[in-house]
Amino acid sequence: MSDPAKKKIDPRHLRRIFSFTKPYRKSLFLSVALSIILAVATPLRPYLIQLSVDKYISAHLLESLIWISIIQLGILLIESVLRFWFLYRINWLGQTVVNDMRKAVFRKILFQQISYYDNTPIGTLTTRTINDIEAVNDVFSEGIISIVADALTIVAIIIVMLITDWKLTLICLIPFPLLIIATYYFKESVNKSFQRVRNAVAALNAFVQEHITGMYIVQAFAAEKRELGKFNEINKEHRNANIKAIFAYSVFFPIVEIILAMSMGLLVWYGASRMLHYEVTPGVIIAFVMYLNLLFRPLRMMADKFNVLQMGVIAGERVFTVLDSEEYLHNNGAYKPTHISGNVRFEDVHFSYKQGVPVLKGVSFEIPAGKTLAVVGHTGAGKTSIISILNRLYEIEGGHILIDGHDLHDYDVHDLRRYIGIVLQDVFLFSGTIYENITLRNTDIPLHEVQRVTKMLGIHDFIMRLPGDYNFNVMERGNTLSQGQRQLLSFARALLYNPSILILDEATSSVDSETEQLIQHAIDTMIKGRTSIVIAHRLSTIRKADEIIVMDKGRIIERGNHASLIAAQGEYYKLYTAVEKQKEEAI
Repeated sequence: MSDPAKKKIDPRHLRRIFSFTKPYRKSLFLSVALSIILAVATPLRPYLIQLSVDKYISAHLLESLIWISIIQLGILLIESVLRFWFLYRINWLGQTVVNDMRKAVFRKILFQQISYYDNTPIGTLTTRTINDIEAVNDVFSEGIISIVADALTIVAIIIVMLITDWKLTLICLIPFPLLIIATYYFKESVNKSFQRVRNAVAALNAFVQEHITGMYIVQAFAAEKRELGKFNEINKEHRNANIKAIFAYSVFFPIVEIILAMSMGLLVWYGASRMLHYEVTPGVIIAFVMYLNLLFRPLRMMADKFNVLQMGVIAGERVFTVLDSEEYLHNNGAYKPTHISGNVRFEDVHFSYKQGVPVLKGVSFEIPAGKTLAVVGHTGAGKTSIISILNRLYEIEGGHILIDGHDLHDYDVHDLRRYIGIVLQDVFLFSGTIYENITLRNTDIPLHEVQRVTKMLGIHDFIMRLPGDYNFNVMERGNTLSQGQRQLLSFARALLYNPSILILDEATSSVDSETEQLIQHAIDTMIKGRTSIVIAHRLSTIRKADEIIVMDKGRIIERGNHASLIAAQGEYYKLYTAVEKQKEEAI
């Protein structure tokens, strides 16, 4: 892979960034027009001062001097207003484009396949969505439009200087090759430093995100000092990259000042000698002093702006890798039934999370509508994979999955998922109230409907005992609630949308026996009249299932009801007796 720091500005990516300005072309054209007007207006004031000195002051024309001073003041005010409007418009344009890009990226993230997140660190996606897109704003605020404005200003000043006195202009520009050399080395140094800074920021985001999420494990295993050492290394790289950039700025700006002083010295030396011979007027010398200052002001920042532009385009390229990802869910189905009975059939289904490592190997079974299927097996047998592919969180590699006789891919995927309710072992709650978490912030669902569901499940009383009841703030990931309480809320969330198919994945693991009884009551209420798939290590939760299948290494090795499988004394019997033995030992 090539070093991103050595990349040149790719016109394709720059064009693509500017494609986001299409709805705002008026602002873009206005910004360009203002840059041209400001470039033309920049040499006006020095020229008017030259005119004032040579024509009005020397001739003692006081009234004319007053008028030309008023004109200069007017031009200054107009230029200030135009410059304000120019800076405001390019920054407005940049922030508006950033807003649109961020919405496009987050929309893309929302509709990616779950497999995408298996291979992409959350911190990296956070960097793409926030830091990198913010860097794209610099393409507008300090990038291409600003560079064009500065370039036009430089050209306009040099043209006026050449017209005024081409000999004096060439003498003043003798140190310019030194400025070009210094600018080149500054640009390369800062470019590499900026790239290191951005890589360090991405690494910091990923590291902090992962460790805050897994803080329980870090502290439980007393790994704080070790992880702090790793963080310090990443943070040190971030600091060193910034310091290197600071060093480059600290060297470059004094060099520019020295080169400007050299130009001024040449101006004074050559201008004074010509003034003695009456070849140059004092007004010209004064105007040239102003021209040089106006000339060096954009030149001083040009290299920095090129770096900002380049880094903005590289950041845009990273954002486009997210937008161009082909791992998004292909929703090609158009079938939107008004009701699903819930008959589920797997026909020789093959599935892998990773190419060449099969997880399900020719799985076939059928669940009649309204019946309950229990899936058991050791960890890694493929139980959870069955529910992951049923609602198309992952795509299968072979075979067919049918619901009510229709292939899964015939359904509109978003419509399909409305009929499937899922309760997972690891319940995720968002920051917000209990009401917001049960409804998933769907404001169309009234509180009384939520209360009807919670009363049905027998959890209304526990919610009412909380401070603020349904307005109780669960905080991030539901940390203010117990595992069992979070599980009960996930039941209410699933039942609220009245699904035709219900999936319970390890729904009673990691809870105490009292909470398990409450959960068992909730489960019995939920599965009544619904097609249900129950996955659990605790076999007591699946005894009532109409059919039980036993998974091992991606295949179904046994099937039947509880009584028949116990009588067969196969793998299910071993699992059951092992669990019963653990219970006896616990007692």
